[in-house]
Amino acid sequence: MKVDLLDLRREYNSIKNEIDEVVFNVISSGRFILGPEVEAFEKELEKHLSVKHAIGVGNGTDALSLALAALDVKDGDEIITTPFTFIATAEVIALKGAIPVFADIDMETGNMLPAEIEKKINNKTKGIIAVHLFGQPCDIDRIKEIARRNNLFLIEDTAQAIGAKYNGKAAGTWGDIGTISFFPTKNLGAYGDGGAVITNNDEIAEKIRQLRVHGSDKKYHHVSIGFNSRLDAIQAAILRVKLKHLEEWTRKRQEIASIYSSRIKTVKVPFTAENREHIFHQYTLKSRRRDAFREYLKDNGIASAIHYPIPLHLQPAFSYLNMKKGSFPIAEKLANEVLSIPVHPFLTNDEIEYIISVINKWKE
Repeated sequence: MKVDLLDLRREYNSIKNEIDEVVFNVISSGRFILGPEVEAFEKELEKHLSVKHAIGVGNGTDALSLALAALDVKDGDEIITTPFTFIATAEVIALKGAIPVFADIDMETGNMLPAEIEKKINNKTKGIIAVHLFGQPCDIDRIKEIARRNNLFLIEDTAQAIGAKYNGKAAGTWGDIGTISFFPTKNLGAYGDGGAVITNNDEIAEKIRQLRVHGSDKKYHHVSIGFNSRLDAIQAAILRVKLKHLEEWTRKRQEIASIYSSRIKTVKVPFTAENREHIFHQYTLKSRRRDAFREYLKDNGIASAIHYPIPLHLQPAFSYLNMKKGSFPIAEKLANEVLSIPVHPFLTNDEIEYIISVINKWKE
């Protein structure tokens, strides 16, 4: 049996008629950039997340860049974040001329440790970018308290965690700004690039809306140097369809994760911390012999992925920070052990049973 990590064709086929209709309608309308479809999606996303403002932008990386610009990050500012995430989280800090400062993570969840964040704060620290890794919220209440006490901004990178909740409140809505990615592989994915910035702050929302269209508050009037980062109408229309199904798809992911966690015995299954609703963007196992384990799964037709094989402080792009191996031991250990397996909501029962059977024959 062959099992893909994700199957977007199955997803499309399940909503084909809805998708085809809305795409045709957008093409027929002649409105392709921003416009009524984007505005309608923004309103629906606000309602879904119980947040005051949702602003559609070009992609999740742009969402982070726009957030930093709206918060007036300058050269030399230090921004604390995690070394165990996709590079975009720290890349946008560097692109602003600021300095990414890494804080080590929790061995069980892979999320940032509040105590480690506190150790990194100094008079150059401007803010924190907290990541909700793999779909599980980090200790966002404690991180928010640290930010408040030290007069720091708090951005939540919610690229992997749309719909996840901490104490019943949506990830991305705790800090000053939340950022979302609609990359096709995300739980709510477009058919191309897309992203959003969410906030409960009116002033920040107004800045983001201006910055996404070249710093313009009205046509040909530019109040700041901005970006060209706008959500396409076709993507918004597709996301509106998918948003209606997101809760159902999330429940299915959670059901599959629960089955895996109760029945996989040979490797370490994910840990969900208290007061979290984990939406399982990834179902990530840990194995002391990860590379051999991955080859074993491949030989048995099961796709997998390593999220992430090299912590950011060891990436060549960040060599100028002069971070050596051993600087963040937990991040480095996880990078050698983690392996994500299929958990998408269109897995069949036979595929789920096959994955469990194969994994339970593995000799750790």
